[in-house]
Amino acid sequence: MNILDIEDLSVVFTTDTGDVPAVGGVSLRVRPGETLALVGESGSGKSTVALAAMGLLPGNARASGRVTVDGTEIVGAGEAELAGLRGRTASMVFQEPASALDPLTRIGRQIAEVVRNHRPLSRAEAAREAVELLRKVGIPEPERRASAFPFQLSGGQRQRVVIAMAIANSPSLLIADEPTTALDVTVQAEILDLLRGLAADSGTGVLLVTHNMGVVADFADRVAVMLRGDVVETGSVEEVLLRPTHEYTRRLLAAVPRLKVDGEGGVPVGATGSVTGAGEASAPVAAEAPAPGDGQATAPVAAEAPAPGEKPVADDEEAAGPPVVHLRDVAVRFGRGPGAVRALDGVSLDVRPGETVGLVGESGSGKSTAARVALGLVPTNSGSVSLFGTDLGRARGRARRALLSGVGVVLQDPVASLDARMSVAECVAEPLRTHRRGMPAAERRERVAEALELVRLPRELARRGPRELSGGQRQRVSLARALVLRPRLLVADEPTSALDVSVQRTVLEVIAELQDELGFACLFVSHDLAVVQEFAQRVVVMRAGRVEEQGPTMSTLLHPETEYTRRLIAAVPVPDPVAQRRRRAADRTGATA
Repeated sequence: MNILDIEDLSVVFTTDTGDVPAVGGVSLRVRPGETLALVGESGSGKSTVALAAMGLLPGNARASGRVTVDGTEIVGAGEAELAGLRGRTASMVFQEPASALDPLTRIGRQIAEVVRNHRPLSRAEAAREAVELLRKVGIPEPERRASAFPFQLSGGQRQRVVIAMAIANSPSLLIADEPTTALDVTVQAEILDLLRGLAADSGTGVLLVTHNMGVVADFADRVAVMLRGDVVETGSVEEVLLRPTHEYTRRLLAAVPRLKVDGEGGVPVGATGSVTGAGEASAPVAAEAPAPGDGQATAPVAAEAPAPGEKPVADDEEAAGPPVVHLRDVAVRFGRGPGAVRALDGVSLDVRPGETVGLVGESGSGKSTAARVALGLVPTNSGSVSLFGTDLGRARGRARRALLSGVGVVLQDPVASLDARMSVAECVAEPLRTHRRGMPAAERRERVAEALELVRLPRELARRGPRELSGGQRQRVSLARALVLRPRLLVADEPTSALDVSVQRTVLEVIAELQDELGFACLFVSHDLAVVQEFAQRVVVMRAGRVEEQGPTMSTLLHPETEYTRRLIAAVPVPDPVAQRRRRAADRTGATA
């Protein structure tokens, strides 16, 4: 018997602007021990299908059709019946961990509560089980981390906590909505191995909602492709990824960024003016208008004395002027005494006008902390930070606000960064109200509309609330808000982690074109090495709060000097199921040798 059966499912949302159809006549099935990947662009309806399977659609949704989980009918079921099913028979890993975790409750207690809801364990037994689950999903020092609050963990660590909660009671069905979005590639590989083992050992069926085709190739047995609420193609992972029959599937796969390795060609976006590297055809982007203009993003790279661990820059690369942001020997500690966490330890990096610097590393490596130091959001224990040539640590009051008005920020979690009480227009206009108080209302509205169009969102979305949008649309609203001030520095912390591949490509091309036009610098924090390779001129690899190595992106990622960087590159999954199985077998052979 199928663990999940969906027959002719349709979902319509009622909004202030009218009914919005999200899913139309979808039929799917998942067998025990099988993984079905549900892929498609942002807004295609894939997350709505996942929510419907758990009976978690919001109150403004009308669902019709038939959805059964392990024989239990979901559509029309009462809340008591659904509560008994969730967490035991079926569990869900949500796309955004901030919305799934209680910010005021320690994570060990949250996991223990899930365990005790379905198993007759004492508090002490459930607490021990919570620690073991944290260890199982790769959280370091699980005994100590169990007493931490969600805000004390990195984005990737929070996602691992959510996965620990989902697998706590060995469910028959696991619905994973972008489960690896916030994870670096090495932890992603570990989590996929964990979920693969769960499916093999206990027969758990998995509905995987994702835009990461490498993860699909590595983990899925079958694939269903969605477009505007409909399933347009289904088949085995080999059939869909290697021999797609639908034109939309072919366009979607053509937009996937592919990490180039030693022996392959390719140059980053700064040298080509597009996110497509040399040797790769630029794919048309599905359901997206062409980017305005085809400007060359030719940001020069500084020719300065290399920092420790940095490869020398080529002689023909001209200096781009003094740094827009400059970190020198920065150290940051969280907490006091023997339990203090050393988040940064002697970090030095520069970002120059018109330049994009990629900051990469595993979850907890300190890359997001370094970005927040550059924004003045995290105080340093030692070292110096300058922004636009001014010591940020000494700037106060109006002078500090004037400095920060030249910075646009895109954070990793769009749900946490957008106020649910505001409309999209109000969210985007917020920086203008703060830093351009004398701007007339009509001009402000026009600037908001322009910013939305830049990130490929129609003007009519301005009246909606953030929660009426898909995850990818919310991330583009965050980008529009960051660009509305026309900043001199854009700090982007995982700006494309919530975007499907075609929209990701479009957004990166928009950033590149605007960077060429406006000349702003970009500090780009990401765990997606393929995107960093195509988008950044220089890369800084971080590990345990220190700079492992840094240098021009192509030479650093094609010819890494450290074993750690080589391991990061080797963990990147490729969107080819045959090649990925071969790599996984080689990894197992190497680990056994």
